[in-house]
Amino acid sequence: MLASSSLADVLFTLGLGLLLARWLGIYMAKVFQGRPTILDGLFDPVDRVVYGVLGVDPRRAMGWKEYAGALIIANGVALLFVFVLLLFQGSLPWNAFHVPGMTWDLAFHTASSFTTNTDYQHYVPEQQVSLLSASLGLQMLMFLSAASGLAVLVAFVRGFLRKDGRIGNFWSDLVRCLTRVLFPLAAVGAIVLLFAGVPETLAQSVHHALLGGGYEIVPTGPVATWDSIEMIGTNGGGYFAANAAHPLQNPTAFTNLVEIVMMMLLTFAPPFLFGRMVKRPNEAYPHIGAILIIFVVALLLLFYFEASNPFLTGAGVSQNNGYFVGAESRFSVAESVLFQGMSVYGNVGATTMSLGSLTPGAQSVLLWGIFLQCAPGGEGTGFGTLLINALLAIFVGGLMVGRTPEYLGKKIGPAQIRWAIVTLLAHPLAIFIPLAVASVAGITQVAAGPGSHAFTVVLYEFTSESANNGSGMGPINDATPFFNVAGGIIMLFGRFVPMVAMLAIGGALARQPEIPVGPGTLKTSSVTFTLYLVGFLLIVTGLLFLPVLAMGPFAQGVNWP
Repeated sequence: MLASSSLADVLFTLGLGLLLARWLGIYMAKVFQGRPTILDGLFDPVDRVVYGVLGVDPRRAMGWKEYAGALIIANGVALLFVFVLLLFQGSLPWNAFHVPGMTWDLAFHTASSFTTNTDYQHYVPEQQVSLLSASLGLQMLMFLSAASGLAVLVAFVRGFLRKDGRIGNFWSDLVRCLTRVLFPLAAVGAIVLLFAGVPETLAQSVHHALLGGGYEIVPTGPVATWDSIEMIGTNGGGYFAANAAHPLQNPTAFTNLVEIVMMMLLTFAPPFLFGRMVKRPNEAYPHIGAILIIFVVALLLLFYFEASNPFLTGAGVSQNNGYFVGAESRFSVAESVLFQGMSVYGNVGATTMSLGSLTPGAQSVLLWGIFLQCAPGGEGTGFGTLLINALLAIFVGGLMVGRTPEYLGKKIGPAQIRWAIVTLLAHPLAIFIPLAVASVAGITQVAAGPGSHAFTVVLYEFTSESANNGSGMGPINDATPFFNVAGGIIMLFGRFVPMVAMLAIGGALARQPEIPVGPGTLKTSSVTFTLYLVGFLLIVTGLLFLPVLAMGPFAQGVNWP
């Protein structure tokens, strides 16, 4: 049973997050349309300096190939910089614990992870990353990766508005996202967390006196600023190995709810941004509706499997007013489930509990969210994935009823569908190929012994990396050359193939003239389309991924080996 006060916390948090996300989406539409904002006076000079250093003209619109090239160059240079920084961190300053440089494979995995907004950690942050690497390297990538995702979404959306094949300027979108959106939000979030008890210091440790005498060394650092961009930027990598279950990163029920709202901001804002940019605000609501239907049902299932564990009930064990295994007693069951559901379905990847201790049913629910990637999905790319699924749904629906598939005045033709199929298949391919190699080679045996649970652990790892989620189930010895190299490749493939596909679809749409609304035009701002989109998402995801769920958590649930 769940306490009514905990349920009230859940409803209040979701409502507040949605209200703030709507306001943020409207504000971001102004930012990316080049309209005046309240922060222009402060950041316009900064923008000009950055453009001058980069040597770019922010007013020159790009085609999708040039935009994609700039995206890959910016992220590739950042990845290489952080890779080198991690290799040589042992010889660099701000290293009070004398952390040695990472091995090349671990440095590759870590740099790839933070570049792709995944932040999957094959290392213990307190022991294997210096303050310089964390602040100058990894935290820089947390801002860059989040800004890149939003920039790609905005360029994709411009395809519905333009007729000249141009989708904007990557450097302008990136810089404006950083200065007008991410930096201000992260600063406000860090201040709130700081006053709520999260530490912020350049000291790398403090001496804590023990009751029995003596002291212990407690690692610390700029945790509040890290925590803020971790949640707002849908990054998820923790400053500590325990992530959001660590008392210095998430000390109270209040900070837990604040961090949930932070995770909601830039995951639920894009539909409102989309509606404003295409000058049809009502087009936001079918997408918001589809996201909420899937997300709320997932939360209810998580509550069912964890708060009223059917396996414990069947064994005659009562869990009333108690906590499930692997959860933090600082938070109620409802608050823990809401945090984990929002983190996984929002592709954040932060954790407040041990995912490996969840029931097979709950693990299946979480995996389903990572399979979907769009309910609501990660910052920018999550809604971009939902839009691609909407295009596919409209295309399939149009074929079934004999209509010319079109959306927002743009015809959905072969070019868009080819790239949409690339996006649709990239995710399962990035999961199944390395999963097959690991299974045939017996590498799954390292995950808590043989059987379906080991398979589930490895499946979750590759799925999380492909979706750029970053959460992990464990226990698994994944700090090995195979998992480091395979994981790094999976993350890069899972991130940039869909992003390039989104830009290609936007470019194809931007070359088309607008089609006037006719009697055969599908009305997409309707409850009918919302339900159709939900059904389409569930059917396609089920066709792609149900077999592996049957081999993993489903098999665990029926007590198979």
